[in-house]
Amino acid sequence: MITEQSIHLKRGKDAPVRRFHPWIFSGAIFQQSPNLQDGDWVNVLSDKEEFLGLGHYHAGSIAVKIVSFAPVEDLQDLWVHKITRAWELRQQLNFTDTNAFRLIHGEGDGCPGLIIDVYQDVFVFQAHTIGMYRNREAIVNALKIVFGDLLKAVYDKSKETLPPNFAATCQNDYVLGTASVPFNIQENGIKFSVNWVTGQKTGFFLDQRDNRALLAHYAKDKHILNTFCYSGGFSMYALKAGAASVISLDASAKAIDLVNANISLNKLGKKKHEAIVGDTLPYLKNNQDEFDIIILDPPAFAKSISTKHKALQGYQKINQLAIQQIKKNGLLFTYSCSQVITRELFLNMLVAAGIAAGREIQVIHQMTQAPDHPINLFHPESNYLKGFVLRVI
Repeated sequence: MITEQSIHLKRGKDAPVRRFHPWIFSGAIFQQSPNLQDGDWVNVLSDKEEFLGLGHYHAGSIAVKIVSFAPVEDLQDLWVHKITRAWELRQQLNFTDTNAFRLIHGEGDGCPGLIIDVYQDVFVFQAHTIGMYRNREAIVNALKIVFGDLLKAVYDKSKETLPPNFAATCQNDYVLGTASVPFNIQENGIKFSVNWVTGQKTGFFLDQRDNRALLAHYAKDKHILNTFCYSGGFSMYALKAGAASVISLDASAKAIDLVNANISLNKLGKKKHEAIVGDTLPYLKNNQDEFDIIILDPPAFAKSISTKHKALQGYQKINQLAIQQIKKNGLLFTYSCSQVITRELFLNMLVAAGIAAGREIQVIHQMTQAPDHPINLFHPESNYLKGFVLRVI
C-alpha cells in the first residue's frame, strides 16, 4: 500500500464502485482519516474494511476520484502501466497523415482529472485535479520511460483547469525540454497552426477529428457556414473537399486570426472563403436560404447541473434558427460538448427546435468524440461530445 490514509463508505454505498464507477461522492462516506488534504492518496474501503480502490481525495461533492481498483505498491509502476496501455490504444487506432492526438483522456483512460495531448513530439499536460497535479513529476517520468526519444518536451497547462485557490500557486510552463510556438501539426493531411501556450484548452480541439472528416464527405460544391469556428477546423476540411464557399464565424478576433493563418498554411487563399468576427444568432437571422450546410459547434453552454436548463434553452434557440434559415434539403451538423447535457436531452432539445421551426427533419448521422477520447463503459459521463447531422427538408 502506498498510503495508510483511507475513507470508509456507508453500508450499501459500495455498489457503484464495485461496478467500476470511479467517483466517490461525499454523501457516501461514513468516516475518513483525519487531516486529509486535497490531492492526497486515499484507500477506499467498504464498511467491512474491504479494499475497493485507490484515488485522490478532494473536499467537495466528488470526494474521491479512483485511479486504481487494485492495490498499488509502486506509484511509478502505476503511471508507466497507465501510459503504456493508453499508448497501445493510440497505436491500434492507426492514424493516417496525423501527428496530433489525445494520449490520456481522464476517466476514459483510467486517469480521472488528467489530460495529455500530443502534438508530434510535444506533450501538453493538463491536470484538472490537485491530485493529478501533485503527481506531475511521476507522470512526466513515466512519459520519459514509455516514449524515450519520441518525447521532446512537456508543457504543463494546468493553471486554468485547477481549483482557483490552488491554481494561484501554479504557473503554466515547460516541465521538460522546450519548443517553439505556434507549431504546425497535421490531421488527415490538413495542416493546422497550434499554440498550446495561448490557445484554448491544450491548443486544438482534437475530439472533432472524425466529425470534420464526415463533413468533408458532404462538402463538395456546397455553400457552408461554420459558426463558433475557433481555428477553422471544419472550414479547412470543407475547402479541401471542394466546397463552393465557406464562411467561418466566431465572436473572437483572435480565433479569426487563427482561421486566416490556417488558410495560408494550407494554401487555400484562392478558395471562396470569408472569415468574420461576429455572433451566431444575429448572423443567422440575417442570412436565410444561403447555406447548404451549417455547423453549430458552440463551447459548453452548461458547466454544471445548475445551469442545465438555461443551457438547453440556448441550444434550442440557435438550433431552431439554423433549421429555419437553412436551404431546402440542407444539412445541419450540430454538437454539444456539455458533459451535463446527455445525448437524450440534446436529442429532445432538437425535437423541440424542429417542431418550433416547422420543418421536416431526418437524422442521418449520430456522432461522438474521436476514439483517442475513449468512453469508459462504467463512467457514462465520459461520453461528453454529442453530435447529429440533420437533413432539413
